[in-house]
Amino acid sequence: MKRVALSTLSLALLAAAGTAHAQSSVTLYGVIDESIQWAHNTMDANKANKNLVGLAGGNLSGNRWGLKGTEDLGGGLKAIFQLESGFDINSGKMGKYNGNTAIFGRQAFVGLSHDQFGTVTFGRQYDPLVDMVQPLTGDNYFGSTFATPGDVDNNDNSSRTNSAVKYVSPVLQGFQFEGMYAFGGVAGATGSGQSWGAAATYGIGSFNVAGGYFRMDNASSPASRAANGGWASGATSDAMFQDGSQITQAYASAKSVGIASVAAQYVAGPFTFSGRYSNVQMRTDGASAFPSNQRFNVAGGFLGYQLNPALLLGLGYTWTHGSGDTSNTYNQVSLGADYNLSKRTDLYAVAAYQHANGTQRDSATTTSTAGASIGSYGFNSASSSQTLVSLGIRHKF
Repeated sequence: MKRVALSTLSLALLAAAGTAHAQSSVTLYGVIDESIQWAHNTMDANKANKNLVGLAGGNLSGNRWGLKGTEDLGGGLKAIFQLESGFDINSGKMGKYNGNTAIFGRQAFVGLSHDQFGTVTFGRQYDPLVDMVQPLTGDNYFGSTFATPGDVDNNDNSSRTNSAVKYVSPVLQGFQFEGMYAFGGVAGATGSGQSWGAAATYGIGSFNVAGGYFRMDNASSPASRAANGGWASGATSDAMFQDGSQITQAYASAKSVGIASVAAQYVAGPFTFSGRYSNVQMRTDGASAFPSNQRFNVAGGFLGYQLNPALLLGLGYTWTHGSGDTSNTYNQVSLGADYNLSKRTDLYAVAAYQHANGTQRDSATTTSTAGASIGSYGFNSASSSQTLVSLGIRHKF
C-alpha cells in the first residue's frame, strides 16, 4: 500500500552525553484504515461471479504502526532509522508479503542524512518510483481504488525492496534525484535477483513533474522460481504479483520486470490536475512459464477538487493495455470523497468500475477471455466488468 504523510507522537527526546547541541528522538506513528466494502462480480471457489460484502482495511492507506528516529551527530549530520509493520485490522495478524508474515515488512532501514549532501539508507525500502512518481498520481490521495489494474506498474507499491542501498539528494532549486541498488544475495551470481532504479523530480510553484525507471531481476535458477511460485528474487521477494490478480499472476516467473514511469501535477486554487504514463516490460527466458515477452502501457489522469477545507473530491481514469504474449485492455473509472473530521481522523467513500476485453494468460499453455480486476485488490472476475465500493474511516496517530 502507499505511503501517506503522518502526524506523530514523540516518545522520547534525550540530550546526547557531553554534547549540548546533539539530540535524539524516537517517534511512534501509525494508521488504522477500515471500511465496509461491496464488490460486484467477484469469483468464488467455483469461479462463479458473486457479490462480496464485508469489512476491508487499508483502502486509502495500508494499516501500519512504526518507529522512526534521528540522532543529531553535529555539523548537519544525523543518524536515522525507521521500522514499519503492517497488520490486518480484521484479524490482528501481521502483514503478509509474498505469503509470508514479517514484523517489519513495510519498511526497515538505517542510515545517515546530511543537510547539504543528502541521505544514504540501508535495508528494506521503497523504490524510487514510489518515492517520487507515485505522490503525483491519484493513488496518493485515494489509494488502491485509484491504482493501476493489477498494479502492473507498482503504482500502489505492491513491491518493496530488500537489501537495498538508497541515496536521496537534497532539494536543489526545486530539483531532487534518487538512486537505489538492491543485492540479490545469490552466491557466485551477483546479478541474480538484484534490483536497481533511479528517479528525479522537479517542482516550481504549483507545478511538479517526476520520472524514473525501476528494474527487478528474478532468480536465475528455475528450481528457485518453481519453489516460490514463480518470483524468487532476493531483492524484491514480494514484487507486484502478491495480490493474486489474474492480470499479472501468470507472469510471476518472468526473467525480469522493467518499469519506466512519468507523472506531472498542477495545482490551481482548489483544483489538482495530474497525468501519468508507465511502460512495463515483463521479459521471458527458459525458466519462465509464458512463451513471449509481455508489455503493459498505462495512461491515467486525476482531477481533485477541494470543495472546502474538510472535503476533497476525486475523479480518476486509468487505461491499461497489454500486448506481446496476450492482448488485453482495461478501462477503469474511480471516484472518491474524503472528509476530515479532524487533523487525524477522516471519513471516506471510494468506488471504481472497470471493463476488460481481449485475452489473458492463465497458464503456460492456456489463455482465456480477459476478466476485470480493479486496482490492486486481487478481486478477480470471470466477467468483463467489475464494480467496487468502500465506505470507511481512517485514523492517524
